[in-house]
Amino acid sequence: MSTSKSMTTYSQVLNQLPAKGYGKELTIRQAGALFDGSDKIYQPEQLKIVKVYRFEGESDPSDMAVIYLLHSDTGEKGFLLNAYGTYSDEDNQYYDDFIKRVAVEEIEGLGNDLE
Repeated sequence: MSTSKSMTTYSQVLNQLPAKGYGKELTIRQAGALFDGSDKIYQPEQLKIVKVYRFEGESDPSDMAVIYLLHSDTGEKGFLLNAYGTYSDEDNQYYDDFIKRVAVEEIEGLGNDLE
């Protein structure tokens, strides 16, 4: 990312995602994950993380977050937002196991206009 004076916040990135085709949030459940508005349940092997944004809270640890942009094997696109560190998604017992099994294949230049 850039310096703290010009750093993009995660809320700014989230607000721009729908216009870029990534407006559907991914929810992880015991049976798998699904995008908003879809009944299709995906397993980790059916998804790819194509871009990762990390946000570091300079003065407030609650500002530490990660946004993953994802593609499915059926062409759906969306995002997953989670805090990391102290505020990570600990209430979802399936999250860590699921996300660790999703392949990361970043697309060069994707999302550079969001940063």
